[in-house]
Amino acid sequence: MNPEPGTAAPTDFIRAIVDDDLASGTHHGRVATRFPPEPNGYLHIGHAKSICLNFGIAEERKGICNLRFDDTNPTKEDVEYVDSIKEDVRWLGFTWSAELYASDYFEQLYQFAVALIQRGLAYVDSLNADEIRGHRGTLTEPGTNSPYRDRPIAESLDLFARMRAGEFPDGAHVLRAKIDMASPNMNMRDPALYRIRHASHHRTGDAWCIYPMYDYAHPLSDAIEKITHSICTLEFEDHRPLYDWLVDHLIEGDKPHQYEFARLNLNYTVMSKRKLLQLVQQGHVTGWNDPRMPTISGLRRRGYTPESIRDFCARIGVAKKENVIDVAQLEHSIREDLNTRAPRVMAVLRPLKVVVTNYPEGQAEDVDVINNPEDPGAGTRKVPFSRVLYIERADFMEDPPKKFFRLSPGKEVRLRCAYFVTCTEVVKDAAGHVTELRCTYDPATRGGDAPDGRKVKATLHWVSAAHAVPIEVRLYDRLFSVEDPENAPDGKTFVDYMNPRSLEVLRGCQAEPSLAPAAVAARFQFERLGYFCVDPDSRPGALVFNRTVSLRDTWAKISGRAPS
Repeated sequence: MNPEPGTAAPTDFIRAIVDDDLASGTHHGRVATRFPPEPNGYLHIGHAKSICLNFGIAEERKGICNLRFDDTNPTKEDVEYVDSIKEDVRWLGFTWSAELYASDYFEQLYQFAVALIQRGLAYVDSLNADEIRGHRGTLTEPGTNSPYRDRPIAESLDLFARMRAGEFPDGAHVLRAKIDMASPNMNMRDPALYRIRHASHHRTGDAWCIYPMYDYAHPLSDAIEKITHSICTLEFEDHRPLYDWLVDHLIEGDKPHQYEFARLNLNYTVMSKRKLLQLVQQGHVTGWNDPRMPTISGLRRRGYTPESIRDFCARIGVAKKENVIDVAQLEHSIREDLNTRAPRVMAVLRPLKVVVTNYPEGQAEDVDVINNPEDPGAGTRKVPFSRVLYIERADFMEDPPKKFFRLSPGKEVRLRCAYFVTCTEVVKDAAGHVTELRCTYDPATRGGDAPDGRKVKATLHWVSAAHAVPIEVRLYDRLFSVEDPENAPDGKTFVDYMNPRSLEVLRGCQAEPSLAPAAVAARFQFERLGYFCVDPDSRPGALVFNRTVSLRDTWAKISGRAPS
């Protein structure tokens, strides 16, 4: 998305490189990027950073950005993932110049491989996976040549054609580049380019039984699409020599170049798609879009906005060095966004009944409540007030400490935009639990101010019992209880650090009647409690709300729980 009017466009070392290339006429003044996800899982917040970078650079520099699916591993890919990726990119606010797939180029990639064999730059190796691994050497010792490295070109061509024809089982042969088994870069020690895999592909069906490796397909796909700046995360830095080797040996004219940036790492989170898939498959979460997941679909369901995620990605910037970002920065971005746009409503999560004994029975009135103090144009709404109300149970203490300013016997508080009330009696059940409060109200304080100028130290939110809408509320917290769940000692895994309090479901919550028609994904600030959105599980008359984020440390004060 383009920067907001009056704000500076983002800048970073990648954008500086692009601008230098434009100024020097490199790539003939073109800018072409791509976002190349593997369709083997749902996108997460780390992918959002790459999306914003690749699409953002293309938009800002009037270039193009392709959405290209790296669909070279049919055993792990699914159309469900393709569809979810497209939905997430659109939701973030970006439009791709072309929707492409590595599988679009399977024939061309095959012919490139044949050309490498013909030039003596690739060979069919008949060692098995363990034997190839044994020949690779170590970081301090060179590898040793495969006995098949000097296989005659004609024999490799014949075997490669028969591999394609399906004559051999999985693992019988691989095609390897012939580079340098003594290279200090392990990725250059005759890397595999093709493997046999008898598996049906989600787009090509059973047309192929050999599939290109990622490190082979990726640079050549970039070149075919005439990508100028191939932007990858830092773990691909050691793969860049192979990227360049393939492009230099197979591509004429203008060639893409790879640039690396630090990926996004968040504390209290795992960002590996393999581990996220494990959470889904083992039932630790309800699915890829569970609001506790760092997936874009999970964040969307939780109530995050695309604007907040783009703002977060802009704030953390693009760096060359790996670091860990505090998830509180992501929470800050959504709070700032929703603070200006989310309408305020009153809801009581743990209701305590209050009877206003001097208020007329059977009578009700509407009080005017501000919709959003940050947006004067949002106006006010009518909220019914009556004799029987609900307040938060945590807003009352029978024997309070000195600095407890909310409701207690004999104490006067303000009910938001309504009246001052004073607690006169506490009703308990046989077990001694408080079940009801009796209060009196001061009719002269309508609107929340006393004509005699007296002040109160607390303002409580409330709902009228006769008009309340029952809702279910899901309180989400961080999925893991430690900052670095992936750094598990021997005998433990990241799953052992899952937060047992990452979800608390509250039923019987009560909300003001204006919420009754709320649509799925609608976002609100529940006053004094946090930001919430309507979950897709909602049904008419049975609304479900997800807590997106608390109001900083307010949640701890109201619920008695430690802040997230």
